[in-house]
Amino acid sequence: MEFGWYHEIHRQAPGQSDADAFEEAFQQAEAADRWGLDGFWLAEIHQQAGRSVLSAPLNVATAIACRTKRIKVGTAVQVLPLTHPLRLAEETATVDQISRGRLMLGVGRSGNPRSYRAYGIPYEESRERFYETLDILVKAWTEDQFSYDGQFWHFDNARAVPRPYQKPHPPIRIAGASEDTFPMLGTLGYPLFVAVRSGSLSGLTPDLKAYRDAYREAGHPGRGDCHLRLSVHISDTDEKAYAEAEPSIMEGYKMLTTRLEGSPNARRRAELEQVRTITYEEVRRDKVVVGGPERVTDRLLQLHDELGIDGVLVELNFGSKIPAAQMMRSLQLLCEKVMPRLK
Repeated sequence: MEFGWYHEIHRQAPGQSDADAFEEAFQQAEAADRWGLDGFWLAEIHQQAGRSVLSAPLNVATAIACRTKRIKVGTAVQVLPLTHPLRLAEETATVDQISRGRLMLGVGRSGNPRSYRAYGIPYEESRERFYETLDILVKAWTEDQFSYDGQFWHFDNARAVPRPYQKPHPPIRIAGASEDTFPMLGTLGYPLFVAVRSGSLSGLTPDLKAYRDAYREAGHPGRGDCHLRLSVHISDTDEKAYAEAEPSIMEGYKMLTTRLEGSPNARRRAELEQVRTITYEEVRRDKVVVGGPERVTDRLLQLHDELGIDGVLVELNFGSKIPAAQMMRSLQLLCEKVMPRLK
């Protein structure tokens, strides 16, 4: 299994400046690089000043690439409908060149209409804009010149400079959330991101089956690669981990109810009442992985067998209330005690 860190660059303390939030995240990326983590994945979050300063993940990816030696740097996810596709092709290729081929491009539509309103783009167009931008991105990366005549974008003999360091281009991974997305992504043959917030880990099984069935029927090699974004906290003992993680995780679910109320995803809206009344024991059982190194390792092995996942993006501070020292201890235990048994 491959292990990455899903990071939102929260302010770790009330009143922490933007500059200090970025510097703390850079130091954490350097530690992840030293301890042997495979990847550092950056979210894209807009219009949520109290939650995150991470609105420009490619800029941050460049800074991390310059401060690290071997760790891969990814987006999880770059929101394609909010971008200009030719500019995105050039910026991603630039990051790939500067990092000497360490960029991983995770892409998606986002379930947050607030970002679309701020950018003046109707959320109802997000699906069509997503696939059109994806088509243009691959063309711009792989063709010396390209033309495109779509619903939203038109290019005539355009050229993206520079070209990516990786050939034919950086790996693309797409986030799946709505039920109809999974077979579509399987047919296209792209690697997949999945995550659990309002649903359950076991509830991913039919979605992954739909993805892999479509992947196989389309004739793609292998079975389809899937990475799971997963809230994780590790401490020296199970009891200590439970106590450290509870305030932050339950605060995360409290904040989630607000986002679910306005979600365009019907499945997520349907799960709102369950999230409102959920207990910490239910969260630990169905949605997150918390414990000492042994318990966390066993649970990840179980998820690997049940879901067939190929990688994990650990979210080490869901709710943003876990102190930085505890979060870094969690990362260290992951790298030193958990990862060796799953590689």
